[in-house]
Formats: sequence, C-alpha cells, structure tokens
Amino acid sequence: MSKFEGAGGTPGGIPMFLVGFVMAVAGGYLLTSQVTVTTGFWSFFGQHTFGLSLLPFIAGVLMLFMDGRSKVGWLLLLGGVVIILAGILMNLRIYFEPTSLFNTLLMLVLLFGGVGLIARALKST
Repeated sequence: MSKFEGAGGTPGGIPMFLVGFVMAVAGGYLLTSQVTVTTGFWSFFGQHTFGLSLLPFIAGVLMLFMDGRSKVGWLLLLGGVVIILAGILMNLRIYFEPTSLFNTLLMLVLLFGGVGLIARALKST
C-alpha cells in the first residue's frame, strides 16, 4: 500500500503549492493585463519585403504539387513557414502601460512569490 504524499513527495506540500499557484496566476494575469502588443511594418531583410519572404514558401508548394515526396519541396515549404513566423515575431512591438510603483511591486511579488512557493513545495526535504 502506498503512502499519500504531497507535492514533490513532501508531506504537506499541496497547500503551499496551491497558494503559490494562485499567487503566480494572479500576478501573471495582472502583469500581462498591463501590456499592449502591436505590430509594425514588415521589415524582415529590409523595408516592405513580405512578398520576397514568400518566395521559398511558394516554390515549396509548387514543387510539392508536382511531386509530393520532394525533399527539396518540403525543405523550401518548412523554411518559408519559419521565415514567415520569424518575420511576424520580429515585428511585434510590446509596450508596458503606465502604472504606479505599488501596482508594479504587487504584480511582481505575487508572480515571483508564487513561483517561489511552488518551487519550495516541490523541493523534497
């Protein structure tokens, strides 16, 4: 018969884990609600070059329609998808909204205090 143990194999670790989880989720929510994410002009390899970044993707699709087993076609298709996703991620602009120092400290204490309690609950003694 197995003995019931808490989080991380420690006795009594579940309440600490749950409190830490709630704190981390609350802090993460409050922090991310103060963030605005926008995008700008496509500037991967220079200004307005989104069409140029589609060339490997289009060539890969064309080659795969001609021969579905073409390794070069799959390579071009996957490379094109990676270029497109990288271009989207590189052009995101992330701004933190103005907030008071108290609110910022509250968000950070909740987030990192919660992560600390989770780590403490999972650490075996």
